[in-house]
Amino acid sequence: MRLVAVDGPSGAGKTVFAAELAADLRAAGVSTALVPTDHFATWDDPVSWWPRLVEGVFDPLAKAEPGRYQALRWQDGNPLRGEFVDVPVCDVLIVEGVSSGRRSIASRLSGLVHLDGPSAAERLERAVARDGEACRMPLLRWQEFERGWFAVDRPRARADWRM
Repeated sequence: MRLVAVDGPSGAGKTVFAAELAADLRAAGVSTALVPTDHFATWDDPVSWWPRLVEGVFDPLAKAEPGRYQALRWQDGNPLRGEFVDVPVCDVLIVEGVSSGRRSIASRLSGLVHLDGPSAAERLERAVARDGEACRMPLLRWQEFERGWFAVDRPRARADWRM
């Protein structure tokens, strides 16, 4: 299995890019699964949830076994426990979201795409349009977290493709 991460700040266009990439791969006959980090990360837990993704998805798929995890669903800007998601054995797994290209999995990655997107102010407005006005303040705090995360983990510097 090949593992592709689509990383970058909130509102940069990662979700749209990853969905288009998955659709293009499927159209070419490549079995592809897509897992968004929004199914794991919360305002209060932006990155330490990672072992659930590794244990539930990466490790089983690496052994050619299906993965499974319980997704978060977002309602009015609040994360709630959602349904279980089955991840089939596939040729390509795309993981999309902030921290998806983290340094700790660099050796597992077949490719890392980093999307910069527009300015922070424009990205904020895009994210608010997507998530609702109630998310504006949490998104501002999230942008602060992102700046620190990207400064330390530096996925853009390791990216195979930068957009």
